[in-house]
Amino acid sequence: MKNKLNVYPILLAGGSGTRLWPLSRQLHPKQLVKFIGEDSLIQSTIKRLTPTLNMENIRIVCGKDHVYEIARHMEEIGIPAEKKILAEPCGRNTAPAILLAMLQVIKEENDAVLCVFPADHVIRDEGLFHERLESAIKLAEMGYIVTFGITPHYPETGYGYIEGAGEIAFGALSVKRFVEKPDLKTAEQYVDAGNYFWNSGMFTFKASVMIQELGVHHAELLDKMKQLPLEGASFSLKDYRQLPNISIDYAVMEKTDKAAVLPSDFGWSDIGSWKSLYDFTPKDTNGNVIEGDVISENTQNSLIMGHERLIATNKIKNMVVVETPDAVFVSDLENSRDVKSIVEKLKEKGRKEYQEHKTSHHLWGTLTVLEATLDFSIVRRNIYPGSECEIKTDGSTGKHLIVIKGVAKSTINNRSTFFNAGQSLVLPENEMVILENTGDESLVVIGVKTTST
Repeated sequence: MKNKLNVYPILLAGGSGTRLWPLSRQLHPKQLVKFIGEDSLIQSTIKRLTPTLNMENIRIVCGKDHVYEIARHMEEIGIPAEKKILAEPCGRNTAPAILLAMLQVIKEENDAVLCVFPADHVIRDEGLFHERLESAIKLAEMGYIVTFGITPHYPETGYGYIEGAGEIAFGALSVKRFVEKPDLKTAEQYVDAGNYFWNSGMFTFKASVMIQELGVHHAELLDKMKQLPLEGASFSLKDYRQLPNISIDYAVMEKTDKAAVLPSDFGWSDIGSWKSLYDFTPKDTNGNVIEGDVISENTQNSLIMGHERLIATNKIKNMVVVETPDAVFVSDLENSRDVKSIVEKLKEKGRKEYQEHKTSHHLWGTLTVLEATLDFSIVRRNIYPGSECEIKTDGSTGKHLIVIKGVAKSTINNRSTFFNAGQSLVLPENEMVILENTGDESLVVIGVKTTST
């Protein structure tokens, strides 16, 4: 497409996706999860945009804990991550995240069209999506702030709605009002009316127009953001917490006279719960969505996902069964979104399962806890090629490392030793050990830590 302005895709990759626990967790949220197939949600979102938008211009706004893993997901699908990820020290809702990306873009451009998408949504009809996206870009160049309104096919009470008014251009309507999540009766009325649309949280606009509207409708956010040291794209937690915690809907969209809603019917879902994942995903002849090592007998209309162990089901209907190495979630399908309250209870009890998996992701690779007791722990490190990790020891524990795959370079006090598969080393007390993978394949090392008595 030939545009007067460069177009920048902006992905919002914050949030924790608690309604998709136990797969989605605070340190490994749903946008990084591979629910079905080989791609994570953020990877599939990037791939979906690629035919229309230039990925050299992509910017991703995320939490600081997810930067390295998002970068790895980008690199896996051939998108260089350098200078494309903007890290927030804490979440302050969508308006600050979008403004952060805008201010970064206009450091490089006098003006640009920004296409803002949550990184964890899915779309079935990508051809129609691209058509709508091209229309949205044209509308943005005309000065409109465009939101994609999803045509509702049933009375959903879990989404906010947008009421459309008169037609503008390219099938878009002026926005009469935004409405909160309705009750069932009201949602039924919206569907029957025909001019109400689900609020998708996807937007397209010129940076200059959005900044102008922020200055009019929420100058506090604009002023405080401009005071941050944007040059390094790194901010202190204290400074960032001073920003208003507000969505772009409340800050601008509900107040501006430049809003346009573009009716869209391309099979959109925000994958906000196990039920929405089930509804979106193709089913087998029994109406089931099954992933992993599963044997099902007399099982209908259910979502069953296994990741490490065999799951066997018999005579169940309309159920969710999700297995991970340290937790299993079982619920009826309709009420599966209530898992959010379970996550809150885990958090109150100080259980680590709400926050992290047994496998944690790091810049250098992954760390998997295989077993842990008061007396000992066994972990597996998978170190990426060309990466290194530091291991600290103290006087109260003994640590042993066993190389399972690859060649490990161990450096202690500037003295290096190489260990092949099958060899082991005992780490000295009160030392810093650098374990490096100098090969071109993953290095796998088992670590055993025992507590001195």
